[in-house]
Amino acid sequence: MGPTSRNHKSSQKDAAPNKAKPPRYPQRNRSITASASAFASPAVANSRVAKEKPSSSIAGEGEPQETVLKHPSTPTLPARMAKLVPLEGLGCEAAVGSLTPSREREYKVTNKHIEGRRPVYAIVFNFLDVRYYDIFATACGPRLSTYRCLMNGKFALLQSYLDDDMNESFFTVSWACDIDGNPLLVAAGSTGIIRVINCATEKIYKSLVGHGGSVNEIKSQPSNPSLIISASKDESIKLWNVQTGILILVFGGVGGHRHEDFHTSDIYRFLSCGMDNTVRIWSMKEFWEYVEKSYSWTDATSKFPTKFVQFPVLCAEIHSNYVDCTKWLGDFVLSKSVENEILLWEPITKEENPGEGHIDVLQKYPVPGCNIWFMKFSCDFHHNQLAIGNRDGKVYVWKVQTSPPVLIARLNNPQVKSAIRQTAVSFDGSTILACTEDGNIWRWDEVDHPTVPVPSKKQK
Repeated sequence: MGPTSRNHKSSQKDAAPNKAKPPRYPQRNRSITASASAFASPAVANSRVAKEKPSSSIAGEGEPQETVLKHPSTPTLPARMAKLVPLEGLGCEAAVGSLTPSREREYKVTNKHIEGRRPVYAIVFNFLDVRYYDIFATACGPRLSTYRCLMNGKFALLQSYLDDDMNESFFTVSWACDIDGNPLLVAAGSTGIIRVINCATEKIYKSLVGHGGSVNEIKSQPSNPSLIISASKDESIKLWNVQTGILILVFGGVGGHRHEDFHTSDIYRFLSCGMDNTVRIWSMKEFWEYVEKSYSWTDATSKFPTKFVQFPVLCAEIHSNYVDCTKWLGDFVLSKSVENEILLWEPITKEENPGEGHIDVLQKYPVPGCNIWFMKFSCDFHHNQLAIGNRDGKVYVWKVQTSPPVLIARLNNPQVKSAIRQTAVSFDGSTILACTEDGNIWRWDEVDHPTVPVPSKKQK
């Protein structure tokens, strides 16, 4: 499922409705409008409006929409999935962080921006290119926007895109790159169509069709940002080449997942999580030849031999409820369930028998009021600190790589009363953004610690 909640004990009034009504924007053009283009060349930047190509086509392609093989091939590899559970007993206790803020860094609210009348489900900084570290993107209803964080606490709107389908509700947005290094904005939501926008040319680059349900998450490969994975309500995860528009691999099977994250250093591995309460680790190493083939494929994209992968390398039964966010921390894993906490854990398997092993839960980061589905945390570039919002409009900022965990700050404001769906932490952690259920974007900036004057000793 997407942000929509089932009739489950974790469901709350803050959960998104099944079909959100389109926002009432005042006569907005169905185009990408750039008020201040940070991506385009001077020739392109002078053209402020770039009309979108038909949503049913893949830009530059003439073949049909279908990109998934009708008859999945049988996996060539036997199932070697390790099913792991946490260790219990003396000496296996996890270090639990205190909810008393250390105040190592002080933050203050510097901006509130009204994005629209529909929930803002996604917000993300661009960490793929040092030129754009201060630029972030948002997803609100059928609209995608990019902004630059200014030094005075304000935002500068760079580009805005409004989808052809006004009933579209974007649930996720991510950054990618083409082979020339141009920034691409990749987003998807309730319709299941993945939009790829070239921010340099201000045009739709690709529209990827292949999912049979809403798409909840998209992530790009940090080492190869032309590769993205998408997780959908149709219980499948798909690997795409956005440069060619080819669907390379499909990861699925019973109890497929709806959120994922690439490993930062291992190009072959990624995480997934979902409503079956598990976190899974998948490997693409055995199928990497298909990835390489996707760059040189000259035939129609629908004829590409898409490979189906049914078995993960590892399935971790680490949570007892829905898991909606996960992230690598080196070879450790950060995962969040609707149980008001984030866990840091290590999967341990035996080399001689990969099917055996256990899970070592190292730390717990409490997050009160975070028991509804689809609330995502974020980290700074170096994963030194983590920010997560809750249903009451508070943001908890944790220092990740300390034991026990240290709560740096608890951010709140009397005007923030709606659930925070996602946060975005800047490159160095000095700025924290949060998007809310009521269509707002909030900004907190670090303030200098006050200097306490030291009284001089009186001379006798």
